[in-house]
Amino acid sequence: MRRFNRVITAALCSTICSAMLVPAAYAQTAQAEEDSGDEPIIVTATLRAMDVQDIPLAVTAVAPEALEREGVSDIKTLSSISPSFNIQSSQTETQGTSIKIRGVGTTGNNTGLESSVGVFIDGVYQSRPGVALGDLVDLERLEILRGPQGTLFGRNTSAGALNITTKRPNLAQVEGFANASYGNYNFMNAQGGVSVPVVQDVAAFRLSGTWRKRDGYLKSSTGAESNNRDRYLIRGQLYVEPNADVSIRIVGDYSKVDENCCDAVIVRETELAPFSAFHGLANDGVVESGTSALKNLAVNSQTFFNGAEQWGISGELKWDFGGAKLTYIGSYRDFKSSSTAESDFTSLKIFTTGVGGSIQAPGVLPNGDRIKTFTQELRLQGTALNDSLDWLIGGFYSQEDIAAQQTMSFGADYQAANSAFNFANAAGVNPLFALTALGSGGTAAAPTIGAPVNSNNSFGNNLFSQDAESYSIFTHNVFNVTDKLSLTVGARYVSETKDASFGQISASNAACQASVNGVLTGRVPGALASGLVGLNCFPFAVPVNLTAPAAAGGGLASSKLPLPRAWSNQFEDDEITYTGQIGYKANEDLLLYASYSHGFKSGGFNLDPTAANLTNSTAVLTTGAAPVYADPRFKSEKVDQIELGVKATFGPIKANLALFDMKMSDFQVLEFTGIQFLTFNVNSARSTGAELELFGDFGNYMRGNLAVTYANARYPSDCADGVAASALGSVVRLCGQDLTNAPKLTGVAGLTYDGPLNSSGWGLLVNGSMNYSDSRTTRTINLDTNKLPIPLALQENYFKMNARIGLTTPDERYTFEIWGTNLTNEITRGVTANTPLRGAAGTRSLIGFVEEPRMYGMTVRAKF
Repeated sequence: MRRFNRVITAALCSTICSAMLVPAAYAQTAQAEEDSGDEPIIVTATLRAMDVQDIPLAVTAVAPEALEREGVSDIKTLSSISPSFNIQSSQTETQGTSIKIRGVGTTGNNTGLESSVGVFIDGVYQSRPGVALGDLVDLERLEILRGPQGTLFGRNTSAGALNITTKRPNLAQVEGFANASYGNYNFMNAQGGVSVPVVQDVAAFRLSGTWRKRDGYLKSSTGAESNNRDRYLIRGQLYVEPNADVSIRIVGDYSKVDENCCDAVIVRETELAPFSAFHGLANDGVVESGTSALKNLAVNSQTFFNGAEQWGISGELKWDFGGAKLTYIGSYRDFKSSSTAESDFTSLKIFTTGVGGSIQAPGVLPNGDRIKTFTQELRLQGTALNDSLDWLIGGFYSQEDIAAQQTMSFGADYQAANSAFNFANAAGVNPLFALTALGSGGTAAAPTIGAPVNSNNSFGNNLFSQDAESYSIFTHNVFNVTDKLSLTVGARYVSETKDASFGQISASNAACQASVNGVLTGRVPGALASGLVGLNCFPFAVPVNLTAPAAAGGGLASSKLPLPRAWSNQFEDDEITYTGQIGYKANEDLLLYASYSHGFKSGGFNLDPTAANLTNSTAVLTTGAAPVYADPRFKSEKVDQIELGVKATFGPIKANLALFDMKMSDFQVLEFTGIQFLTFNVNSARSTGAELELFGDFGNYMRGNLAVTYANARYPSDCADGVAASALGSVVRLCGQDLTNAPKLTGVAGLTYDGPLNSSGWGLLVNGSMNYSDSRTTRTINLDTNKLPIPLALQENYFKMNARIGLTTPDERYTFEIWGTNLTNEITRGVTANTPLRGAAGTRSLIGFVEEPRMYGMTVRAKF
């Protein structure tokens, strides 16, 4: 198989080189028939249809043909088109996906965090990146808007926006397409669509869909596999245009995902693994680790499941009154996700989240989110002052209801494994089991010494709810001061309200209660107390109604020790975002612009069981101080950006250059410590850099593109100033570090021939591209709690190559392609994290979530 992979790679690369030369002679004679390629690229980045070269804004417009050539099937692979764009997933794609532009974005595996990059499909905001991970099929265009977009696009676009427009029904004629693909890893994909006029030139219906399936590329020593594909999407549209002034568009979609995702490679094993035998384990649970495991895509865990089901409907009304144009967009979406994860990432039976895995305690419930979103937007726009003023005003309302169910079961190896990987041999054999005897006897009010308590089948069914409302009013106006000089000013008032709570459906953990009893009665040695409670009371499987002994004051144990407790709270905030732009159109081929923007991303709640834990346990126990609990809320994030740009056309070449400086305050960060998720605000972060895009039409049916981004995205050395005391320990380790997954230099280069093969009438497509990424940090924090660098935090720099070769029949109805992505098979990590509960500072085991290896296959396309 490896030899076949090398043959495929060599064949695609050599064929591209030769194919670029073969048609050249014929192309010279056919040049007169070639499309000039000078047509403007129309985008709606300003909610107005404009040539992308005339907009004083950094935006990349991508046609669906370009997405097909680069093998971009969903937004996860958009970095092969735009070097400023980055997206990564961790343990689940539906909950743990993060999007970044210019190195700025929200890291996260927490439903309470919203994205810094908004995703809009047909004008409708997708509330979480996981909601927007469906296949890109039957598109009209895709726009990547870089920098704050809050004035026009509203919620949570402080770093940028992704604006996706699907192809609308054709009122005049029947049209359709069908694509079928097959590739390695038993990859299969079918896409199709048809548009049919219902009333000629008045109403039409369009139906499109896609189905994608592929084996997983991660293979476990247990026989399981992960990171496969098994999903489908169906979209239906009705478009009515009763006259030239009115149009109505209704879009409905349904999609389902049922996949094994997402396991991780253990890229570094803990030095404490040999102590597993000392604590009675048959093995340490890890067969594959290190460089060889990464190279061979070898993992160690049981099966991972990640599923999602969603449906949505939206309606758009456009009405031209003559003096003004009205646009209304309303939508409703219901999204449900589920996941089952062997989140210890080993073959041991330590713990499982969700149901259907290797461990399932009696009474445990499914793990997943339910997100219901309702949005309404109304805009009115027109011109005044003899068309010198292009004005727009509008309002937006959204309501989002979240129910996040987090469940966990402990297995038979839980205590022995965590004794081995956290105590070594310092506290005897299996102290997490043995020490529970110090609080397992007697009564709840007066516990005594009894028999040790096994934590097997302990579980927790945790429920978070969040109801959010947002409304805003906005305006965006373009003043054409002269034929060459324009001034754009816009502002938006945003109001956010969120009500959230953490409760518990059910839970059971007798080992945790015994540990609490032993610690609060003073029987457990002080040096072991924190570890005993912290591990036997792993926060995802801790009853919130644990009690404290009467001798310790009674009541809930969470008022004495940092343990999960039920809470409810409200978050409120409002903000005015704004933008100002000056554009100078020196001539038809040159635009100079400067802009200043202020953006905003809503704060909210850390939906984690530890979010409102006790913060002064020592003072409560030693001095009788009143309990002080952590605030589960985090503050809104704000950004101020200055941008200078040039958009120019030099004959066949279009060149766009943007210089930017983004300053973030109260930057939202999520850190996984190996035990809990911490969400906090960092005082400041900054991204400074430049972007260059070149597009060339060289004649002879040859086109090329080059895009380079330099972004110095970092935490300043004083980023901890004014940070809350509860977050200070994490933030001080961030200051001076690059932002996560923010390489300083990235680039994309491509060359395409799309023209005749020869005089036979057959068409030939040859496309080759390469993308480069500088080294980047793949962790939230690169320094461990001992202030020493964590190994393998950086993903080294790399090149990835894609290629596609196709033949089209003379009637242009059928195309046959062979293709490959990541042809050199660069194995790269998107996220690196601590393996849960496996080692401490200096001895940590580390996991890496791996990006796609080499993929190749063939595609047949038909259209009518």
